[in-house]
Amino acid sequence: MKTFPLGFRAWGLHSGIGKNKSKPDLALFYSPATCSAAGVFTNNQVKAAPVVFSQSALRSGRAQAVLINSGCANACTGTRGLKDTRESAAAAASGLGAGNVLVASTGVIGQFLPMAKLKAGLAQLCRTVAQGKSNPLLAVRAMMTTDTVPKFEGRALRAGGETYRIWGCVKGAGMIHPDMATMISVVLTDAKLPAGFLRGALKRAADESFNCASVDGDTSTNDCIFLLANGASGASLSSAKDLKAFETGFTNLCESLARRMVQDGEGATKLVEITVSGARTPADAKKAAQTVATSPLVKTAMFGNDANWGRILAALGRSGAKLNPDKINVAFGNLAVARNGMALPFSEKRGLQILKGKTVPIHIDLGVGKAKAKVLTCDFSFDYVKINAEYRT
Repeated sequence: MKTFPLGFRAWGLHSGIGKNKSKPDLALFYSPATCSAAGVFTNNQVKAAPVVFSQSALRSGRAQAVLINSGCANACTGTRGLKDTRESAAAAASGLGAGNVLVASTGVIGQFLPMAKLKAGLAQLCRTVAQGKSNPLLAVRAMMTTDTVPKFEGRALRAGGETYRIWGCVKGAGMIHPDMATMISVVLTDAKLPAGFLRGALKRAADESFNCASVDGDTSTNDCIFLLANGASGASLSSAKDLKAFETGFTNLCESLARRMVQDGEGATKLVEITVSGARTPADAKKAAQTVATSPLVKTAMFGNDANWGRILAALGRSGAKLNPDKINVAFGNLAVARNGMALPFSEKRGLQILKGKTVPIHIDLGVGKAKAKVLTCDFSFDYVKINAEYRT
């Protein structure tokens, strides 16, 4: 991976936490040099042990490693869950000779980590990366649960005559909704940046990307994004221009990862882009877009290729956004289907063509202001129900 940042190593392996022996279930991202670090976490009041631990660990603004397991969420596990998380982080720190280690978990809620298996796998992971070996794809695969494809990408930028890299990965396919979701993301950069800047940049980027993505309206207990900068490229970003360029590239990366995540939504057959304009406030625009994005009736209509704009207006009406029903316009792509809250004659054949696409744009104009927002979602298919009905079995 040409855009994987200098100074970082990553690896993944199967330790026995997950049932599938052919899939890695334990991932480690590591930098021998201490990194500036920041994180964003779920707003769900029910927080998994690794979320509670990592939130506290990041108060220092420093980290050297991120340890992630799939197959067990370590959520709703009480004091034992926190103890297991602390032991995992301490074992990783000892095996690497490192300082602060962040931890994340994903999988079934309410189960305890099999610590003997985890520690054995972790010891092997630490030995591997300590030898200088690195395979980021193995680490990304180890994070996956119901994901069908690994999701990662990178960017190369320049500052002060030096090239630096930003690389990120994300797991998540279901229980995805703004204010984080069943997603874990790790973003690494070899630029030199202070933790205070990383915190602000991460919060802003998350609000423009992952917090504008919804698969099914459910948020989870384990959601987190970690951003680490180790400075190994030699590129020190200090000018306003360089910092802005980094944040633009970083936000663009997060937006792309969020799009990949929704495209890989559980059972999804298409990506749906919902753009709301003409709202009184940005909050109203986002509220309206999110309500349409999470409407089961709208999402099933998308799966059935049905240009049923009435379901969109019904969702808008209960969104809580301030609107005038007599001023709402709706279009699928460039096909207008409703104007001033009433039906427009349109070609059902053309509507079917648009809705059969892999990406379906829905444009909504509330007609009461100038604010706008965009939310990414996907359709509800038969497979979504099947995947989640059989999740534990």
